[in-house]
Amino acid sequence: MKKIRQTVLGLICSISLFSCTQEAKVSHDANTDESGLFAKGKKVTNDNFTGVVYLQPLIESDSLNQNNVGNVSFEPGARSKWHSHPAGQILLVTGGVGYYQEKGRSKVILRKGDVIKCPPNVPHWHGASADTAFFQVAITGREKGPTVWLEAVSDSIYLAGDR
Repeated sequence: MKKIRQTVLGLICSISLFSCTQEAKVSHDANTDESGLFAKGKKVTNDNFTGVVYLQPLIESDSLNQNNVGNVSFEPGARSKWHSHPAGQILLVTGGVGYYQEKGRSKVILRKGDVIKCPPNVPHWHGASADTAFFQVAITGREKGPTVWLEAVSDSIYLAGDR
C-alpha cells in the first residue's frame, strides 16, 4: 500500500511539473514580448527610433477617451528620438532595463514596476539599455495634438552616465 501511494504521489508531481513547463512555454511564444504581458506587435519602420522597436496598439484614442495606449518593445540599444507630447505621456515599465531622460536632466534607469509621468511639451526620450531589452506600456494623451518628433539621441547622450 505504501509503495502504491509513493507511485501515485510521484505521478502527480510529474504531471504537475510537466503542466507548469508547458504553460511557461505557451506564455512566451514568438507573438508575445519577453515581459509576457502583451503581444509584441509589429516592427516600427519609421525613422522616429534608433534600433529595433516593436509596437502593439492596445487602445486607440476616440471621442470617449483621447488616450492612445500601446505596448512598446525595445531591443537592446534601441531608443526613441527626442520628442514631446502636447498632452503628456505616462510610461509603465513591464520588463527589462531602460532609460528615460528629459532635456536638461540626467538619464534615469528604469526597471519593471517603474512609472514615469512625462510632462506636457517637455522634450524627452526613452528606450532600452545598451545590453538589455526594455518593455513599456505607453499612455499618450491626444486631446492637444500629436507627438512632436525632434532630433535623434546621439550615442554620447545615450551612453552618458553608464558604468
